[in-house]
Amino acid sequence: MVKHLPPAVKHLLTLRNPEAWPSPSLGKLHSVFNRTLNEAKQRNAENGWLVLSTCTLLTTNRPSSVGHLYRFVTRSDPSLLESRKSLAEVVYKAAIMREAALKSVIFVGVPRTILSLTGLKDALEEDVYAALRKNSIREATPQTIEATVARGQALWNSIYQPHAVKLYNKLGDLHPDFIKFIIQAYGTVLSPFPRGDLEQGNLTRALGSVVGIATLRAESRVGPQLISHVFGLLKARNEENLNDEDKYLSSDEGTEWVVRTVDEIIDAVTSEEASLAKGKL
Repeated sequence: MVKHLPPAVKHLLTLRNPEAWPSPSLGKLHSVFNRTLNEAKQRNAENGWLVLSTCTLLTTNRPSSVGHLYRFVTRSDPSLLESRKSLAEVVYKAAIMREAALKSVIFVGVPRTILSLTGLKDALEEDVYAALRKNSIREATPQTIEATVARGQALWNSIYQPHAVKLYNKLGDLHPDFIKFIIQAYGTVLSPFPRGDLEQGNLTRALGSVVGIATLRAESRVGPQLISHVFGLLKARNEENLNDEDKYLSSDEGTEWVVRTVDEIIDAVTSEEASLAKGKL
């Protein structure tokens, strides 16, 4: 049984920046939150803003900033617990943030998702955490797997048509299990819950595409995938029974607003990182 790392290995693991980036100053963070949230309110797109903000902070690897975002959206004064809004409203927003972070795993992987979900959980008050869902509704069983795959395939087709079959085959050629994994992941994690608003934290088809855009834009240098999910948001306008927010988000104007807002948050939270890099030149 190995109880300790060898000293040489332990030292190696301290190199090459193993820690997540710290949060920017609260002043800088709240400034960009206030500015972009006000724009979202003018567009009746507050859920879209909360989703893209969560996913941008997660992808830029600022887990403590996710906790600051939670306090910002659930309190009149983020520094004062007594200014917290109603329990129902707070739980609603926490559930959306948690779901957006979970869906991010499709695009940026497990490690950053763990860190930001931890940052969120650490910020939750006990009564809020107690009110969040504890039972898993995504466990694959012989009774659910067929419906999960069908849901994933339907989402795939919705995002990638008229190239869905061609892309399916192309990714299948890369590795025979790759496309099967993606379809199952789309059905399990990325697609909306079948019961819609009856499930706590459910994100609509359009909001799922906002997750994809925010994570891929913040990740950078994955242009083809970003373009695909921008098209995915634009195509969400063809879904049935769209609410007003999703109609806006999937419009040309709304999609542009999503990308620009992600950029604004990226620039605000990474400016100190850029200054540090210049200082080392």
